[in-house]
Amino acid sequence: MDCDANNIFLYMKDKIKAMDLRGFKKCRVNRAGCFDRCQDGPLLVIYPDDIWYRYIDRNDIDEIINEHIVKGNIVKRLLV
Repeated sequence: MDCDANNIFLYMKDKIKAMDLRGFKKCRVNRAGCFDRCQDGPLLVIYPDDIWYRYIDRNDIDEIINEHIVKGNIVKRLLV
């Protein structure tokens, strides 16, 4: 199940860069390979918080960035 994961990965990487959220002691967006949870669809993990999210589209990524990364709020509807 790909769900356009590569394009959404690139979107998130570009958005983090455009928002000046990447760098030392900030964010890093990288591929992690398989999480052995294919049944959950595409996933991302926020470390060091160890929060797992599922996402469907760019709107979900925007919400994760704005709510979790910027504001520090967990996006409960997208939790795995």
